[in-house]
Amino acid sequence: AAWGYTGGKRPYGYMGLGELFVFVFFGLVATGGTAYVQDESFTTLGAFAGIPVGLLAVGLLTTNNLRDLLKDEAVGKRTLAVRLGDHATRIFYAGAIAAVFLCLPYMAIVRPWALIAMASVILAIPPVKTVFGGAAGRDLIPVLGSTARLQLAFGVMLTVGLSLSG
Repeated sequence: AAWGYTGGKRPYGYMGLGELFVFVFFGLVATGGTAYVQDESFTTLGAFAGIPVGLLAVGLLTTNNLRDLLKDEAVGKRTLAVRLGDHATRIFYAGAIAAVFLCLPYMAIVRPWALIAMASVILAIPPVKTVFGGAAGRDLIPVLGSTARLQLAFGVMLTVGLSLSG
């Protein structure tokens, strides 16, 4: 999957499918697979936990593709950002980040301490504000760092919350 992103005759990353594959492989497969190894069975919670994890990875890729939008468009790379355009890509980024936190109430039904991860929402505010503020090009590099820190904090807090409730 990683090679197919930019390699081969038809790289899927340049067809606007990068975010979908990142969501599936970095979220659902990685998280669901890890849960499977731990529980020795597939669980709804394990699969569902992959959704916010995958969405955060999508946020990183979306930021990168937004940063490179004009260059990618000029050379014919049809990333999702190129296909959506600047404004819609910014909305897509914010929507992906917001959806991360909308997953928590469901997980809290099964594991109440999962709500600890909601505390990481404070880390989501600066990158979303920067993206909506119109940052472009190099000015989006700090958003990559902020989104990565959000991904790390959310992941640690979700892991702790799920462990405390288990």
